[in-house]
Amino acid sequence: QVQLVETGGGLVQAGDSLRLSCAASGRSFAAYTMGWFRRAPEKERDFVAGINWSEMAHYTDSVKDRFTISRDNAKNTVYLQMNSLKPEDTAVYYCAARLDHVATSAAGDYSFWGQGTQVTVSS
Repeated sequence: QVQLVETGGGLVQAGDSLRLSCAASGRSFAAYTMGWFRRAPEKERDFVAGINWSEMAHYTDSVKDRFTISRDNAKNTVYLQMNSLKPEDTAVYYCAARLDHVATSAAGDYSFWGQGTQVTVSS
């Protein structure tokens, strides 16, 4: 079992930056592939970024060159650095984990989820 807690959300203006953190409890954090998803109002939960045990990262097209996912296995934490934020980035951001080597984009592939953190970007 893995428990995930996200922090770092908030209200920012367009063009600003935020860093989300996701702290994981439990053992063998390094073995998990970690993902960030987001759900905008009245929309589906969408993949944002994922990182596997070897730190191979994948991003959805809309955040490439703006967002960076990273992990610190010594701290059992995964991060999402978000730069040049846009109003369309407004959503609840969720951290997720799966015990596999591949950072898939399907939410159903992830077994463990955090409670989410709100990110609001004003224009």
